[in-house]
Amino acid sequence: MIGNSWDFYLKEEFNKNYFKGIINEVNKRYQNTICYPPKNEIFNAFRLTPYEKVKVVIIGQDPYHGEHQAEGLSFSVKNNINRPPSLQNIFKELETDLGLNISNNNSLIPWAKEGVLLLNSVLTVEKDKPASHKDIGWEKFTDEVIKILNKKEKPIVFILWGNFAKAKKKYITNNIHKVIESAHPSPFSAHNGFFDSRPFSKTNEYLKSKQIEPINWQI
Repeated sequence: MIGNSWDFYLKEEFNKNYFKGIINEVNKRYQNTICYPPKNEIFNAFRLTPYEKVKVVIIGQDPYHGEHQAEGLSFSVKNNINRPPSLQNIFKELETDLGLNISNNNSLIPWAKEGVLLLNSVLTVEKDKPASHKDIGWEKFTDEVIKILNKKEKPIVFILWGNFAKAKKKYITNNIHKVIESAHPSPFSAHNGFFDSRPFSKTNEYLKSKQIEPINWQI
């Protein structure tokens, strides 16, 4: 399914009836409506960040629903696409927090390759219909992903932006991990606690305190 170590850690989930039901429903919806991301990019977060490489998890809600935006990574869009407001605010906070210049690129693939699992709670969406696939079972699958990562003996930083992401916190019970919470970077909430929350420097400080190589957040 994935093509790396995630296949081993997720093989039980892949064999469960609920997951087979998700795949059947996804296939049906992709056949009958326009859906994102492209089918071959649905599991990009896992392909780009194998289990053993995960240092940080950033949880999103569901993929961007505009044409050609989604690429299987939370908050990330392809480089030749207009930058969504949430991503613009993430880059603004990155500049404030670490002094990094705002990139001309949009794709967060460099973060994924650094060990940041960019995981949406729901992995697919219908064109122009946000949260349209929220009831087909993806949440159960991504809950299990968080539970698997929670068992990891090497510390992980979980970054939870907004209430949807914070709902996953109950599965992060291993106290070797670090949870960083704030408001969502959306324009509707960014000024209510996202800006000046300094998630990037806090993440690297924690990783360094555990003798783990920090993330290079430059895009």
